[in-house]
Amino acid sequence: MDSMAQALDGHLRDTRHSETLLNNQLARQRLESEMPLYRFGFGESPFPVPDRVISAMHKATHRKEYSDVQGLLELREAITTFHNSLEGHKWKPDELLIGPGSKILLFCLMAALRDADVLLPAPSWVSYEPQAHLAGHRVLQLPTRPEHGWQLTPQSLQEHCSSREPTTRPQILVLNYPGNPTGQSYSENDLEAFAAVMRQHRILVISDEIYGLLNHKGEHRSLAHHYPEGTIITTGLSKWCGAGGWRLGAVRIPPQLGRDYLQRVIGVASETYSSASTPVQLAAVTAYQHCPDILEYVCAQRNILSTIGNRLAAQLSSAGVRVAQPQGGFYLFPDFSPLAPRLARRGIHTSQQLTGKLLQDTGVSLLAGSAFGMDGARLTARLAYVDFDGADALQAGRANTQRMDDGIERLGDWLQDI
Repeated sequence: MDSMAQALDGHLRDTRHSETLLNNQLARQRLESEMPLYRFGFGESPFPVPDRVISAMHKATHRKEYSDVQGLLELREAITTFHNSLEGHKWKPDELLIGPGSKILLFCLMAALRDADVLLPAPSWVSYEPQAHLAGHRVLQLPTRPEHGWQLTPQSLQEHCSSREPTTRPQILVLNYPGNPTGQSYSENDLEAFAAVMRQHRILVISDEIYGLLNHKGEHRSLAHHYPEGTIITTGLSKWCGAGGWRLGAVRIPPQLGRDYLQRVIGVASETYSSASTPVQLAAVTAYQHCPDILEYVCAQRNILSTIGNRLAAQLSSAGVRVAQPQGGFYLFPDFSPLAPRLARRGIHTSQQLTGKLLQDTGVSLLAGSAFGMDGARLTARLAYVDFDGADALQAGRANTQRMDDGIERLGDWLQDI
């Protein structure tokens, strides 16, 4: 071993390549080898960024200066007006922080605290746990059940809090809805019940509402309406505006948490990403203008995604897989456990073995449930239904889903043969 490598050996952090990004990389390699591939692994919006938002980006490309760490005031005002109008919030621009994607903002929120217990429903998005560890926090997985759509319940949160060891460490619950990887959301009654538990136990909640505008019925409701004093909201352009690669996120920190916490988060931001791209921020001002064409664009996405998700869920159910009908975003979380005895006869006992064998035998690419904090022995996986031309779908009012239909058929045939 090289002497410099030896000096580092034993001192490296236990971090892994993001499972979602690694899956996308492996899928590309399979395509480059001209092998059949049915892409259900990587979750990226297929819809194009609206033309007038692209035009705004073009006009802003000459803007090369750093912005204020907190973000352009013009953009914070636009985001405030947009979400206040659509969702009934009472945000103010000085409560917002803009970043290059909500992912880094989630880390900044955690890193602003010296130590905490980070509570994650299992399953939850792949980056929450490693981010919490990088910030030096303890991670606690909260169990979920298939009959609840793999969503956390107020009862299970109460059970955790009641059995918690006495400590002064704050608790941070990361709640994502509509959820990645489940595609499920929470009702008004759920949120009200959650708020009672959170208030009793003084839980700080990071409410990741990045898919909020893609609630399939347009009925997203924020926890902040029930628990305003303890709910931080993260959002951004990547999902509803099809602009994942633009990297533009926002976080709203309620004033009840005190100005000091916001300043600490801004401090972490200043020492990590400095500021979001100025041209992207200026284009985002146009994206967040509350205009009829933007609302029509979002509504069309909801209708298309709902139709696809419900049909694929029905096809999986008919193949013997347990799966809930999606409520938002573009994910399903199929549970192959009803077929466990048959899978075991093929040497498949874990979710990673399942997804690996599926990719090898059929070209169907799914992400193993274990990547999302699930017990590997639970035969779950995430399915992203975005392999279609979003521009054509918006124009026609429906998506050409032939590739995905073929993939589900291949999966169903494989399950029949095991």
